[in-house]
Amino acid sequence: MKHTKKKGDKSNSKQLQQSDIFSHLTALQYLPRWSVLLLDLFICIIAFAISFTIGFGIFQYPETSQKKLELWGQLVLLLGIQTLSFWIFHTYSGILRYSTFIDTIKVLFSVLLTGIILLVGNIINKSIFHVAICYNTVTIIYMFVAFTLLFSLRVGTKTLYETIQQNGATTKKVLIYGTKQAGIAIAKMLRSSGESLYRPIGFIEDDAKRKTYDMIGMHVYRLDDELIARMKRLNVQNVIVSPLKMKEIQPSRDLSIFLENDIHVLTTPYFTEWESSAENNIGNPYIGHIESISVEDLLERPEIKIDTENVRQTLQQQVVMVTGAAGSIGSELVKQIILYNPKAVVLFEQAESALHDLTLDLQTQFPKQRLIACIGDVRDKHRVEEVIGELRPNIIYHAAAYKHVPLMENHPNEAVHANVLGTKNMADAAVKFGVERFVMISTDKAVNPTNIMGASKRIAEIYVQSLFNKLHKENPNCTKFITTRFGNVLGSNGSVIPYFKKQIAAGGPVTVTDPNIIRYFMTIPEACCLVLEAGTLGNGGEIFVFDMGQPVKILDLAKNMIRLAGYTPNQDIRIEFTGLRPGEKLYEELLNQKETTLPTSNKKIMIAKVRELPYEEVSVAVNNLINISKRSKPFMTVSQMKKIVPEYISRNSVYEQLDK
Repeated sequence: MKHTKKKGDKSNSKQLQQSDIFSHLTALQYLPRWSVLLLDLFICIIAFAISFTIGFGIFQYPETSQKKLELWGQLVLLLGIQTLSFWIFHTYSGILRYSTFIDTIKVLFSVLLTGIILLVGNIINKSIFHVAICYNTVTIIYMFVAFTLLFSLRVGTKTLYETIQQNGATTKKVLIYGTKQAGIAIAKMLRSSGESLYRPIGFIEDDAKRKTYDMIGMHVYRLDDELIARMKRLNVQNVIVSPLKMKEIQPSRDLSIFLENDIHVLTTPYFTEWESSAENNIGNPYIGHIESISVEDLLERPEIKIDTENVRQTLQQQVVMVTGAAGSIGSELVKQIILYNPKAVVLFEQAESALHDLTLDLQTQFPKQRLIACIGDVRDKHRVEEVIGELRPNIIYHAAAYKHVPLMENHPNEAVHANVLGTKNMADAAVKFGVERFVMISTDKAVNPTNIMGASKRIAEIYVQSLFNKLHKENPNCTKFITTRFGNVLGSNGSVIPYFKKQIAAGGPVTVTDPNIIRYFMTIPEACCLVLEAGTLGNGGEIFVFDMGQPVKILDLAKNMIRLAGYTPNQDIRIEFTGLRPGEKLYEELLNQKETTLPTSNKKIMIAKVRELPYEEVSVAVNNLINISKRSKPFMTVSQMKKIVPEYISRNSVYEQLDK
C-alpha cells in the first residue's frame, strides 16, 4: 500500500512538473529600467542595514565625541551616490533573466565606486569639517554585502527563469552532435537563453577512439549501436547538428541512424549570424531559427572549390548571354556570372512573366549591373540572329531546353525543335557573329539515351562538337564550343524534391516509380559553379562531365523527406510505386561504355572522350531530322533520331518497336 502511494506521489510530481501551471511566468514582459533601478536600490538599503548591524555587532564602536551624520542622513547619502554609480555603469539597462558576466562586472564597479567615494569623502569631511560621514568599516562591509545581494538577484532570477522554462511542458530534451567548439557553443547558448524550446542534456561523440566523459556538466555519449536505446530511455527525440559539423560529416550516411529511428535532426544558423545579432543588442533571435535539416542538407557534399580568378579573367568586362535565363539553371548562372563583373548580361528567355520577375529581382540585388532582358525563343532563327547581331555577346551560356522526360516522350517533335533546332540556331548565330565561347548545358540522360529528351540533347552535343571540329581546321581562332554534362539538380523546377514536398504536405501518398531507381544529384549553385569553370577550361570541342558523387536511391530520398517532415513512412504517409514512366530507366550514366575520361585541373571536372563525326554528315542528318519533325510525324522523327544516335534504345515506350 505504501509502495503504491509513493509511486502515485512520484507520478503526480512528474505531472506537476510537466504541466503548464508556471508556463505563464516565461511569457512575462521584461521589467522596465526604472523598476530594476528601484529594486537594486531597495537591495542596497537592506545591504546597508546588514552592514551597520554587522559593524556594531563585531566591532562594538565606542562612543566618541566625534560627530557623525544621523543614520537616515547616511542612508540618503549612500543611496544618492549609489544611484549615480548605477547611472554611470548602466547596471539597470540589462534584462535580469539574461544577465551575463559583463552585467556582473558593471554591478561590481558601481558598488566599488560608491564605496570609494564614501571612504574618500569621509577622510576629506573629517579633516575639514571634523564630521565623519559614517564608519569606514561599515562602508567596506557594505561593498561586500551589496555586491553579493545584487549579484545573487541576477543569478537567482536567471536560474529561476531557466528552471521554469526548461521544466515547462513545451521544453524538449536534445543531444548536441559533436564535441568541438561549435557544439559546445550551441549547448551554452541553449542553456543561457530562456527562450529556447530545447534543453541540452548531453553530447554525441562520433570518434570511436575517445572514451565517454563529461563536459560542461553534461555527459558525452558515444555514437554506437547502444546510442538509440539510451536516447529512448532518456526520452530524447531531438539531435542538433551545427552547420560546421554538417560540413565535416557525410549527412546522408552519418545522420541516417537518427532518421531511421524517428529522431528529429535539427540545425542552427552559422555563428557569424549569432555574433552579428549580439553586436546589435538583439539578444538571441536565432534561437527561434533552430529548425529541421532539409533534404538538401542531407544530400550536400563537401564544398566545391573552383579557380575563381580564371573565371574572373574570362567574364570580367565581357558581354555575357544566357539563354533560358529565367529557368532554374539559367537564373543561378546569371547570379553567379554577375559576381565576376561582366560588362553586361543578356537575359534571353521566352517566358515573359518569369523573365520580368527575374529582372526585377536582379535589379534589386545588383543595382549597378547592366542587365538586358530580351524576349525570344531559341527556335526562332531570325530573333536569335537579331539579338546576337545587335548585342554582340562575347560568351553564350546555352541553358534553354525542354527537360522533362515523360512530356518529351509524348512530344518528340517539340523536343527536336527546342533541343536540336534551338541549339543549332544559337550555335550557327554564334559563329556568324564571332562569339568567342559557346557553353552548352547538357545532361547525363544523353549517355546511352533511352528517351526522346536524352537523345535530343545527345544530337545537340554531336552538332556543336562537329561544328567546332570543322571550324577549327579552317581557323584556330574560331568560336570555342564547350559542352557540360551533369545529372539532376536539387530543387529545380519540376524536379522530384519539390514534387515530394507537395505530396507530403497533402498527406500523401508519395509516389515513387520503382523501388530500385537511383539518380545522381547536385545542388543548383554547385552545378553552375562547375559550368563556369568548365567554360573557362575548354579550348573547344570538349564534353565536360562532372563528379556527381554517389547516386541516391529515390526510395530512400522519399523516406527521409517524410521523416524530416515529422512523419513515419508507410504509417503516417504511404509510399506507392507507380512503375517506370515512358523513357525512364533505373539508373543514369555519365559516360557511354565506349567513352573514357581525361582529368582536368579540377578533380570534379573530367573530359569525356566521345566518338566524333564529320560535320558534313552530321549537318545533313540534323537538317533532315528538323525537316521531318516539322511534318508532325512522331515515329518518323524518332526513327531519324535513332539513326543519328545508334545507342538510343527506347525503354518503356511506344517507340520500342523501332528498335526491333
